[in-house]
Amino acid sequence: MKRINQYKKLFQIEDQIELGALKSTYRSLVKQWHPDKFQDDDPMKVEAELMGRQIVDGYHFLVSIAPETKEATLQEYQQTIMECGITDFKHKGLLLEITFSDGSTYEYFGVNANVFKKFLNSDKQVRFAKRFIYEAYLYRKSKKGGSEE
Repeated sequence: MKRINQYKKLFQIEDQIELGALKSTYRSLVKQWHPDKFQDDDPMKVEAELMGRQIVDGYHFLVSIAPETKEATLQEYQQTIMECGITDFKHKGLLLEITFSDGSTYEYFGVNANVFKKFLNSDKQVRFAKRFIYEAYLYRKSKKGGSEE
C-alpha cells in the first residue's frame, strides 16, 4: 500500500486512476525531469535520472492496477484463479505474491500477517484464496508465464 500511495502522490492522483489523466501527467513529469535538461556537472542531473526511473516505474505500476486495465484483463484473471493451482507464494509486509500453475504471478496488496497465516495453515489453500484473497484485495499481474519480468 505504501508503494501505491507513493506513486499516486507522485502523479497527483487522489481518487481512482484514470489512464488518460495518468498518461498526460506521465508525459509532463518526463519532460520536467528529463536528464538531458541538466548539464553534466549539475547535481540536479543525478536527481533527474533517479526521478526519471521512479516516474517510469510508477507509471507502469499504476497502469497495472488501474480499473481500466483490470477490466480489460478480468477474463484472463478469472480463468487463472478458477482453473489453476498455486505453485508458489511469498509474503512480505502487506504484499502477497502468488504464482499459479499457468506460470502467471499476481501481487495482492494489503494482505496482513493474520490472513497470510490462515492461508498458510489452510489444508486447502486454493479454496481459502478463492474465498478470502482473490476478490478481496487490490491485485495486479506482476509476471506472465515464461520468461517475462
